[in-house]
Amino acid sequence: MTGVPGMSGLAGAVLIGGTSSDAGKSLLVAGLCRALARQGVRVAPFKAQNMSNNSVVTLDGGEIGRAQALQAYACGLEPSTRFNPVLLKPGGDRRSHVIVRGRPAGDVGAADYFTRRTRLLEVVTDELRSLREEFDVVICEGAGSVAEINLRDTDIANMGLAQAADLPVLLVTDIDRGGSLAHLFGTTAILGADDQSRIAGYVINKFRGDPAILAPGVEQVKQITGRPTLGVLPFDPDLWIDAEDSLASPVGRRVGPPGTAPVSAVEGALGSRLRVAAIRLPRISNSTDVEALACEPGVEVTWVDDAASVADADLAVLPGTRATLADLAWLRSRGIDAALIARAAADRPTLAICGGFQMLAHRIVDGIESTSDPSAVDGLQIFDIDVTFGTEKVVRRVSGSVAGHRIEGYEIHHGRVVRSAETGWLVDDVDGPEGARRGATYGTHWHGLLASDGFRRDFLREVAARSGVPDFTPAADISVDAIRRAQVDRIADLVSAHLDLDELVEIVRCGADPGLPTIRHSLQQRTR
Repeated sequence: MTGVPGMSGLAGAVLIGGTSSDAGKSLLVAGLCRALARQGVRVAPFKAQNMSNNSVVTLDGGEIGRAQALQAYACGLEPSTRFNPVLLKPGGDRRSHVIVRGRPAGDVGAADYFTRRTRLLEVVTDELRSLREEFDVVICEGAGSVAEINLRDTDIANMGLAQAADLPVLLVTDIDRGGSLAHLFGTTAILGADDQSRIAGYVINKFRGDPAILAPGVEQVKQITGRPTLGVLPFDPDLWIDAEDSLASPVGRRVGPPGTAPVSAVEGALGSRLRVAAIRLPRISNSTDVEALACEPGVEVTWVDDAASVADADLAVLPGTRATLADLAWLRSRGIDAALIARAAADRPTLAICGGFQMLAHRIVDGIESTSDPSAVDGLQIFDIDVTFGTEKVVRRVSGSVAGHRIEGYEIHHGRVVRSAETGWLVDDVDGPEGARRGATYGTHWHGLLASDGFRRDFLREVAARSGVPDFTPAADISVDAIRRAQVDRIADLVSAHLDLDELVEIVRCGADPGLPTIRHSLQQRTR
């Protein structure tokens, strides 16, 4: 096996690959990172290329995928652009906004990106090398399935990375979907011989029932592939990890981490429930903003895409978007614009964040995010502001105050607000007035605002009072950070109890067993 010069002899690393998207790679990496960190191992996460509109801002003003930020949290580290050197943010018209080492690198279509992916391999291997020089172990996460053989020649995230950086690979599969043993065999078999030699073992995720029933199948997979299964992770409905992409935000889905009391259990103790309608925009970004609301007992948050649900809710949330004008047109096509305007006129609470905030302006001029005509349109005209999109993207962490509370968050946007009579809703420590408020309609560019516990509780009290639910009382002891910490520890406990960590460490130290067999089939034989 050959890799990039200079990679050999570095600290141990392993790639967690998948038989499909959503197999559990992000969760497993977070659990492994936390489990090793609790043992005193200096461990770091890494994902060469991520595709997600849910991102966070690093201390130096870069962007990385939210899953890698949570994995860094599991390691006890600040998020760093080194953990996710290439981030793709899907927009409209089959194009993606490309972030390289945390900085914007332009918008490209799929064909254009495939031509530049080979040049990005040097970027990702350089960043991985730097991590391996600094940490004892690096747990790498693949992207989607490792068996996308149509993309193999330009792959920088899965087997292409494993070959370039001399990494062993563990395959994880989601047995809850069915067919996982066949997925393990087929995924391994479809790979070329060199790539197969990297597959060191398997992990089965989300198993329900008695593991003894599965054991014969696991043994047969070992016999026909020559590879061990390092663990069978049980299905745990109370596990939660920050959503990585919009697939985790389907219309009708209730939002929020498990482990908090259900709405029905708290109505008697804390008063009536609050119903929150989170508008599921087609090009939604940073959908995780609403999860902090759902941490509160008695708050029911649901993704919706119809005007009636928006009109009926106690609080409507209009989140961020990667394409403000396109999603504004979608709002209008579904009559949701009229529902939001009616809420503002009736003094019923609405919270608009980032792109959602921009939609409430008088006029929006966008030649950056949007490729459609016209590039300038009227907004919903709830706030007395205009928005103009600039070529320079604002990406920064922020802090400030509102209603006596200290708050923190982050900004990721191209749109600049030009104020008329609006004085702002929040106060930014650096730039002064931020956002806008008109009656019970609130707008801000800040993501993460609702994770500030004291502010969130007071905001919900105000929402309850304005919505005719005066007996709603937020719980005094809910901490978003404490819930996140408990969930990461829960994942680590699950991994520690059901995965052979000694075998994992041996694979990290020594790589895949050089004696592993290659699964051959007739097509391989004819094409050799």
